[in-house]
Amino acid sequence: MGMQTGGPVLILGGRSEIGVEIARRLAPGRVVILAARRADALTEEVEQVRAAGASAVHTVEFDADETVTHAPLLEKLAAEHGGIATAVLAFGVLGDQARAEQDPAHAVAVVHTDFVAQVSVLTTLATLLRAQGTGQIVVFGSIAGVRVRRANYVYGSAKAGLDGFASGLGDALHGTGVQLLLVRPGFVIGRMTTGMDPAPLSSTPGQVADAVVRGLAKGSTRVAVPGSLAVAFFVMRLLPQFVWRRMPR
Repeated sequence: MGMQTGGPVLILGGRSEIGVEIARRLAPGRVVILAARRADALTEEVEQVRAAGASAVHTVEFDADETVTHAPLLEKLAAEHGGIATAVLAFGVLGDQARAEQDPAHAVAVVHTDFVAQVSVLTTLATLLRAQGTGQIVVFGSIAGVRVRRANYVYGSAKAGLDGFASGLGDALHGTGVQLLLVRPGFVIGRMTTGMDPAPLSSTPGQVADAVVRGLAKGSTRVAVPGSLAVAFFVMRLLPQFVWRRMPR
């Protein structure tokens, strides 16, 4: 299965740096839908995607945390645009680990956005695309979810859950004509990590987007960004627990 060369591209998290970079690369000749909160304030993002060659760019209001709205919204978009060819889940929050350790509501909010809301969207998209018999879904795991560290265990646990769910869903979609690409980036230098010291093997939103587009074109189901992280993932699982608990964020 190769990359869809036509059909609408849906970016859920249309303000995300990675999401916009992916949209720009997939835009030429295609309809792009940017879904985000405050959709009327996506002027800059719309201009970037239009300049990249999109045949049309639409914006739509999307609140990831309002899970009851997911199915109606996605069904409406599919009906209006003749289906969804490529859907990218580019929303998420990093949260505040120190606060989450003391504030249950904040811990739950992080897990809700980074796991529960993703499960809701993925389940709806899988149903829609399976009915189409074709389509692509991009979901973002993280190095933080490969083995959860003490330093960011709230965010990491949400990503670990998402990684497991997406892996299972990808297997369930095998043979249906729907490709699920699970992307596992390391530290990404961007707005979400402003003020944090970059970790080894860091990448930029553009580099992540390039890897996503290559993965879609190849029909891949897993992509590590950068690719050398695949080896690091193996090593991480072998470290003794007394060493692992001292690992930084």
